[in-house]
Amino acid sequence: MASIAVCPGSFDPITNGHIDIIKRGAKVFDQIYVCVLNNSSKKPFFSVQERLELIKEVTQDIPNVTVSSYEGLLIEYAKSVNATAIIRGLRAVSDFEYEMQITSMNRVLSDEIETFFVMTNNQYSFLSSSIVKEVSKYDGDISELVPPTVESALKEKFRQLKG
Repeated sequence: MASIAVCPGSFDPITNGHIDIIKRGAKVFDQIYVCVLNNSSKKPFFSVQERLELIKEVTQDIPNVTVSSYEGLLIEYAKSVNATAIIRGLRAVSDFEYEMQITSMNRVLSDEIETFFVMTNNQYSFLSSSIVKEVSKYDGDISELVPPTVESALKEKFRQLKG
C-alpha cells in the first residue's frame, strides 16, 4: 500500500521554504498532495486558482506531487485522498504552539491520520508568505526567497494594484 501524505497550507504565495518541506516530504512518502486550503483568518492576495497554478509550476519536477485545493476540514480532505499523514513545517517555537492545537483537534476528528512536523531548513526559518509580500510590495529583492515564477507573479500583481 502506498504511503500518502497531505502538505496543506494557504501558500499565498508559495515560498522556497514551502518547497523545501514539500521536497523533503516527497522523499519519505510515495505520494504528496499539496493542498491549498482557504484560511478564514487571512485575506488572500492571490486567488486559489492563481496559487494552484504557481504551485503546479514550481513543483512540476517532483513526480510524486499532486496539487489541489479544498474548502472544508483538512481531515476530510486527507481521508478523501486516502492519506495516512499530514506534513507540517515548523520554523520556530512560536509555530509549534499553533500547530499543536491544530494537530490535537485533527486527532479528535481522526486518530488514524498522523501529523509529521518537519523542521524548516535554517536558511528559511524567518521566511513567511507575509514577509515575502511585504518586501515585494516595496520592490525589495525576494529572488532568494521564492522561485522566479512566483517573484514575477508578485511583481505583476503589485503593478496591477498600483494601476
